[in-house]
Amino acid sequence: MELNKRIIAERFSRLGWDKQRVFLDALRQQKIDFSKLPIVPRKSQESCELSYAQLRQWFLWRLDPQSSAYHITGALTLKGALDTEALRGSLAALVSRHEALRTVFRDDGEGGVVQEVQSEGNFVLHEVDLSHMAKGESEAAIESQVTQLCDVPFDLEQGPLLRVGLLRLAKEEHLLVVVMHHIVSDGWSMRLIINEFAADYSARVTEEAWQPTSLPIQYADYALWQRQWMEAGEKERQLAYWQAELGDEHPVLQLPTDRPRRNDGHYHAARHQMVLPESLISGLRQLTQAQGATLFITLLTGFQALLYRYTGQEDIRVGVPIANRHRAETQGVVGFFVNTQVLRNQLSGRQSLAEALQQSKRAALGAQEHQDLPFEQLVEALQPERSLNHAPLFQVMFNYQQQDHDVLQTLPGLKLSSWPLEKGEAQFELTLNVIERAGGCLEASFVYAEELFDVTTIERLAQHYAAILGALAEIPERALGDIELLDKD
Repeated sequence: MELNKRIIAERFSRLGWDKQRVFLDALRQQKIDFSKLPIVPRKSQESCELSYAQLRQWFLWRLDPQSSAYHITGALTLKGALDTEALRGSLAALVSRHEALRTVFRDDGEGGVVQEVQSEGNFVLHEVDLSHMAKGESEAAIESQVTQLCDVPFDLEQGPLLRVGLLRLAKEEHLLVVVMHHIVSDGWSMRLIINEFAADYSARVTEEAWQPTSLPIQYADYALWQRQWMEAGEKERQLAYWQAELGDEHPVLQLPTDRPRRNDGHYHAARHQMVLPESLISGLRQLTQAQGATLFITLLTGFQALLYRYTGQEDIRVGVPIANRHRAETQGVVGFFVNTQVLRNQLSGRQSLAEALQQSKRAALGAQEHQDLPFEQLVEALQPERSLNHAPLFQVMFNYQQQDHDVLQTLPGLKLSSWPLEKGEAQFELTLNVIERAGGCLEASFVYAEELFDVTTIERLAQHYAAILGALAEIPERALGDIELLDKD
């Protein structure tokens, strides 16, 4: 059976666009799901088209090549005996293994753009020794070096699009900073890189054998497959759902701000974090189970209700990123797979929280069944009013992640801890990130445009979010307009 599937997939990949559509129709008539067929690796290493998500990143970069809004960053302190050569070798092996980390982009001369995989990675570890500096002097130097690593723009045409810095702070203390452009990576990719680096570094230091599993495809193979599948008719099928779901009107969310919005939509990002009480989390879990929902849907409903109360708008739309890695071949591949969905909830003041939750559940399940349509294609088809001062189709984002035990804690001879990095530019006016830590702890982080909102405004908004979640857990039959946002004090 698997051999037959591969033969069908290979035959499809060799056809022209017009014949692929006919082929796909024939498969549907025979009740063969094309999405279940394997992705066929491309035959040559020649340049190929971008995925739809990459194409939007290219457009945004050409629009503002100096922006750092789409830089993916992470930093760790390493205390102990660090083997610098092993670290350098592990990172170079990562670049060699994953084509995306040695990919560049260029105009094809005909109005399009292609991606090219370089045969050899030009990875360079940026090393800086700050251990000789006095404390006050070193703090300023560290901040300067980290800012330079994170904020200096990438050149998508020249590369490299992975930047790693190693700052020596003391004899046995280092700061490792990793920066990538979003066009070649995403959050899942960052975890892959961390896991593979940890395994490779440990093997080099302990002189034990470690061989990663072979990759069935590379990212460019996926990009080519995605275009073939969508252009052969799948785009129309999934687009029909989203057009019916979102309708013809696409209102812009008007969050009340402390200062006027800028015409160019460029803002610096600030952050407010809070940990939800255990008693609240327990109540939310019980509600979630009783309603046949998920914790993600419950937390999203609370956020949508909060936005309704703040704006008075009944059509609430929130952007939600999804990993988009439901295919087995993509699980271990570094690249830009993440997709964005627009989850809509139509609310009113007399509607109960339980009803809002069920509406959110219906929308989330429908979105899951139509998750492959790239957000970029949705924007192109729906043609919302475009403006530089707000994103199309949604203006706020909600992101829920479950975080397992950190594999880096097992690195031999090293004690690791995270180093907080302040995000330079805000992608949206407001983003709510909720992380479920190992053990069930929930951390909510509000990332906001600091030019628009005062710190006290966001602190109050976070308290109101907790109040709505509390009402959801305790009295889900209460109407949205009757929820007391203010506490007794």
